[in-house]
Amino acid sequence: MNSEIILFDINETVLDLSSLKPSFTQAFAQQDALPLWFSRLLHTSTVCIATGISSDFATLAAITLDNLAAYYKVTLSDKQKNELLKGFANLQAHSDIKPALSKLKQRGFKTVAFSNSSSALINQQISQAGLAEYFDEVVSVESTGSFKPDAKVYQFVAEQLGAANENLRLVATHDWDTHGAMSQGLKAAYIARSAAFYNPLYLKPEIQGNNMLEIVEQIISTKS
Repeated sequence: MNSEIILFDINETVLDLSSLKPSFTQAFAQQDALPLWFSRLLHTSTVCIATGISSDFATLAAITLDNLAAYYKVTLSDKQKNELLKGFANLQAHSDIKPALSKLKQRGFKTVAFSNSSSALINQQISQAGLAEYFDEVVSVESTGSFKPDAKVYQFVAEQLGAANENLRLVATHDWDTHGAMSQGLKAAYIARSAAFYNPLYLKPEIQGNNMLEIVEQIISTKS
C-alpha cells in the first residue's frame, strides 16, 4: 500500500451536479438557481465556521433553499423542497472518476471519500453512483459539527485515518478546500471542473488538471 492517502471531495469533484439544474430551474424559474444555491450554501457554512455555530449540511441546505426562495420571491412547498434535496442522493459520477480511481488503486493508493455531507448521504451517493468498490473508506465531517475548510475537520480526518497530515492529499474542485487542506499541512490537487477563478490569496497545489485522469497521473508520478 502506498503511504500517501488520497482524499476526494464528493459534490462537484466526484459527482456531477448538472443533473439537478432542470429541477432547480423549474422550481425557481431561473437558469442560475442551482449555482447560486450552492454558493450560498457554502457561504452559510463558512459563516457557521467563523462564528462557532454547530450544524449539519442537510439543515443548511434546507435553510439555503428558503433563502433562495425569498430572493427569487418564490413559494416552495415542503414537498418541492424535499424533492430538490432528494436529488443529491441520485447524482452520477463524472465520466473520468472510475478509470482514474481504478488506476490509483492499482498503484496501491488508499482512496477516501471526504465530504461535508452526512455519512448516510455520502454512502448513499457512492452506492447509487456505482462507486462503492472505488473507495476504501468514507469520512464525513458531521460529528465535528463543523465543515470544510475549518481547520479542525482536516485534523479530524487525519485522526480518523490514523495518518499524519503530510501523508494525506485532498483532491477538490474548490479552491477554498484545497487551500484549507494545505493550510493544515495536507497536500492537495486541484481539478478545474469549470472555468472557476482560483483565488490568488489561497495556497495553490502544484498538482492541477482539467480532468481526474490528469490529476491521477501527476499523483502517481510524484511517487515514481
